[in-house]
Amino acid sequence: MIPNPSLVGEVMTATVVAVARGASFKEIVRTLAKWKVSGVPVLEEHNRVIGVVTEADLLRTAEDTAPARAVTAGQLMTAPAVTVRADDSLARAARVMALHRVKRLPVVDAEGRLRGVVSRGDLLKVFLRADADIAGDVRRVAAEHFPGTWESVEVRVHEGVVTLGGLVHDTSAVPLVARLVRTVEGVVDVGFDIRTGPAAAS
Repeated sequence: MIPNPSLVGEVMTATVVAVARGASFKEIVRTLAKWKVSGVPVLEEHNRVIGVVTEADLLRTAEDTAPARAVTAGQLMTAPAVTVRADDSLARAARVMALHRVKRLPVVDAEGRLRGVVSRGDLLKVFLRADADIAGDVRRVAAEHFPGTWESVEVRVHEGVVTLGGLVHDTSAVPLVARLVRTVEGVVDVGFDIRTGPAAAS
């Protein structure tokens, strides 16, 4: 695993099970059972993703009493598919998952061709980052955005929780610092143990 993942392509599963548009209901069920997944991308020519079919889609059809029920992946799938790119950030993928209430996303290239799949579990890998790596990134953020002030503040990280402590001459930037620190990959929460004083301005 990449030590400090930040992009979808760094955590996605590249070997992906998928079905064709014409796959039958039972073929899809067998595929989900065999690979122990809850949904699969539906592909057309040149491996382009046109939709996703999930266990929920199958169950809705199984309970449908209408004479003409959906029986193929093309009829069952949710389309268009919600996808991400390999160069998208993990934060963006997490937002897309939350917005669309899905557990996994197909990863596609610029032409919409399947390149992998990213799951909620993959996104959580960022929280496996070492505390020392997180602290280093937090210091760089502070030095870049608040030269002469916040880079001198002590940075402590324990289990992903960042605490910034020490003396600063102006605490008005605290909310902005907190927002910036939370963008660092692997940060779980941010706290402050700071005081104002002349020593921070030197």
